[in-house]
Amino acid sequence: MTGRLQGVVAMDGPSGTGKSTVSRRLAATTGAAYLDTGAMYRAVTLAVLRAGLTGAEPAVEAIAVRAADTLHSGTDPAAPTILLGGVEVAAEIRGPEVTGAVSAVSALPAVRTALVARQRRLIADAMPDGQGGIVVEGRDIGSVVVPDAPLKVYLTASEQIRAYRRGAQDRKAGRDGDFDTVLADVRRRDELDSTRHTSPLHVAADALVIDTDDLSVDAVLAELLRLVKERGLVR
Repeated sequence: MTGRLQGVVAMDGPSGTGKSTVSRRLAATTGAAYLDTGAMYRAVTLAVLRAGLTGAEPAVEAIAVRAADTLHSGTDPAAPTILLGGVEVAAEIRGPEVTGAVSAVSALPAVRTALVARQRRLIADAMPDGQGGIVVEGRDIGSVVVPDAPLKVYLTASEQIRAYRRGAQDRKAGRDGDFDTVLADVRRRDELDSTRHTSPLHVAADALVIDTDDLSVDAVLAELLRLVKERGLVR
């Protein structure tokens, strides 16, 4: 144990950079809470798919916003949960159907407004009276959700490395991990996430960029622990 985290660590970056793994490990190592905002967007996307809807029609926004009201995201890094209408959906939201639709649903302004508000409430609940710490990961954490976070980190890696990692994760979970298909999906999601009108994926001006191409998870975690100590965020 390096000490307990005090404050918010904002972890941003595209998929396949190791963001989820190192964020959870950082939270566990420092005794902090953990919030995966991407899982929240996936859960409301699942609700949209269950309703048989696609595209950006108003009905999609309505279903997603209603789903956000029933959404609960656990903040225990050892066992993060995501409940939709009181039902655990952590496995289902990682399927190819949700992966293929999440960027489009996430781009809808009303959806982002609803989920950012809920994310801020969860962060506040994890740090009652401003005490304690939380590691929050996503694509707009440092730029939108918690712009005053004392530490903002942006993880990056090449498309090829990210596709390789994503494919390995999919195969481990029993899903199809064909490299060319995964690479095409990585590029598609990058384009959608970085060009959406509301809260596009980008590096916050005061974020520290870490290229994970040649770094192991342990090496990235070591650098993050160094940063939280350097910023005086562990007690």
